[in-house]
Amino acid sequence: MRVLFIIGILFTGTAYAQDSAVTSAAIHKDPRLDSLIKVQIRINEVTTRDSRRSQPGYRIQVANSTDRNQVFAIKTRIYQQYPELKPYLIYQPPYYKLNVGNFKTPEEAQPYIDKLTKYFSSGVYLIHDIIEVNPSNP
Repeated sequence: MRVLFIIGILFTGTAYAQDSAVTSAAIHKDPRLDSLIKVQIRINEVTTRDSRRSQPGYRIQVANSTDRNQVFAIKTRIYQQYPELKPYLIYQPPYYKLNVGNFKTPEEAQPYIDKLTKYFSSGVYLIHDIIEVNPSNP
């Protein structure tokens, strides 16, 4: 942030008009600014890396209940039966919601929807969500 402030000060050339005469200001760039700009580019790369690991996609909602224990039991079953699906527990008072998976397309999620519908009669839904492109293993 300080780098941008310094760059702004150094690159700001102000022209003043006095008695209808236009004057101009010469801007002299310090050669060290190039190295500061490169450092700022590296900092921006590191700080925005996490936001580039997500994208719009789909998840399967397996549970939506006010009973916390019921949702945790379903989460345990998901871990046991489908370890490749990463579960995401969301609490939106008074409901606990359990979403699973990171799917880019509905077609990619359809085989899991068919399988999960057999095990969970409470309703299995495909929902739009921001997914992890390379999720870490649970």
